Amino acid sequence: MNYTQTLEFLFTSMPSFQRVGGDAYKPGLERIAAFCQSIGNPQRNYYTIHVAGTNGKGSVSHMLASILMQAGYRTGLFTSPHLNDFRERIRVDGEMIPKQKVVNFVDKHHDKMRELDLSFFEMTAAMAFDYFDQSDVEVAVIETGLGGRLDATNIITPILSVVTNIGKEHTEFLGESIADIASEKAGIIKKSIPVVIGEASELYNSVFERRAEELNSTVIYAEREFLLHGIEHFDNHNQHFSIERTRDNRNYELDIDLLGDYQQHNIITACAAADYLAEKTPLTISRRAFREGLASAAANTGLMGRWQVLAREPYTVCDTGHNAHGIKYIASQLEKLECDRLYCVIGFAKEKSLEDIMPLLPRKAHYIFTRAAIERARNVEDIAAVADKLGLDYECVSSVADAVAKAKSLALPTDAIFIGGSNFVVAEVELA
Repeated sequence: MNYTQTLEFLFTSMPSFQRVGGDAYKPGLERIAAFCQSIGNPQRNYYTIHVAGTNGKGSVSHMLASILMQAGYRTGLFTSPHLNDFRERIRVDGEMIPKQKVVNFVDKHHDKMRELDLSFFEMTAAMAFDYFDQSDVEVAVIETGLGGRLDATNIITPILSVVTNIGKEHTEFLGESIADIASEKAGIIKKSIPVVIGEASELYNSVFERRAEELNSTVIYAEREFLLHGIEHFDNHNQHFSIERTRDNRNYELDIDLLGDYQQHNIITACAAADYLAEKTPLTISRRAFREGLASAAANTGLMGRWQVLAREPYTVCDTGHNAHGIKYIASQLEKLECDRLYCVIGFAKEKSLEDIMPLLPRKAHYIFTRAAIERARNVEDIAAVADKLGLDYECVSSVADAVAKAKSLALPTDAIFIGGSNFVVAEVELA
């Protein structure tokens, strides 16, 4: 098979959650464990850091990978979903896995994958583990796909676990309550391996503390280790943070090439994780590597779609935030935009609760609801029905490209355009 045929096989014969949603979800570690054992358990041949959470886990994973790269380590990074290219999921030192490596892996293990009936995500995780081993990776940052306890990535034994935050998501799989969801994500905690909690909450702190106590682990609350004293946005691509390490009152002036107000939480999480790695593990991370890794996190690792500015007149930004927990932060930032009129190109995945998400959207905006060209995308009629109840000003356009074109035709240079609501909507926008 060539690369195109290989991708077609992966997406059609092995269900992808990104494409079809819950029908592709296969909880349990038996299949991925059996497959990785058959290929020599490559995930055991390098250090790993395991990152879970409702929101922010992608940004934190990319930040940590960039810091480790600047520290001189050959660094693997496994994340999901991808926006434009399947290979975005698997990177070594910021470079995507070569197409031929994808083809070779599938050719070599095609029969075993079919025999075990691997899901798309299980196959992708195993491919990453194997490629990192082949590439002589020294440390890999591994982001969970869904949940934690039964996620395919949970066969690793990391040197540090990280949970960014907990919000309601995928309740049909993870549980209806915040405590239930926290319990699933706490499943990544391993015996005697500390876990960094990015955003503490009375709703779930005790869940992590109980799990850590059972496993003789330690809970590290990031917000107790580092304090944020100030934020400055100094251009359309960077922001500056003033941060204090509490144990010695050391101050850090840190730049980051990621925007979005929510990055204030992610950078604190990344700081606490990197600090633990530097102080308590065999990894050596200098202050310079720490600073430069954060300053070039997106550039080093190819991260896209996080409050990404696409144009200045009119100010045009996209963001992949797609659940109520994430949309809340986005909506708050949209409210603060200095513009005459705000146009929002919005689409959602079909399993998202519109009743939870849409009331969070700014009232003073004109909405252009649309549907991404993917099976999981929500019909615009469903979105419009909720918009009517909320009294939103809106119109419906059938495709993302046409919706963006419509927004551009309406917006004046002093207006602003936001594009988001779903990874799939952002994926259909030119980000380069």
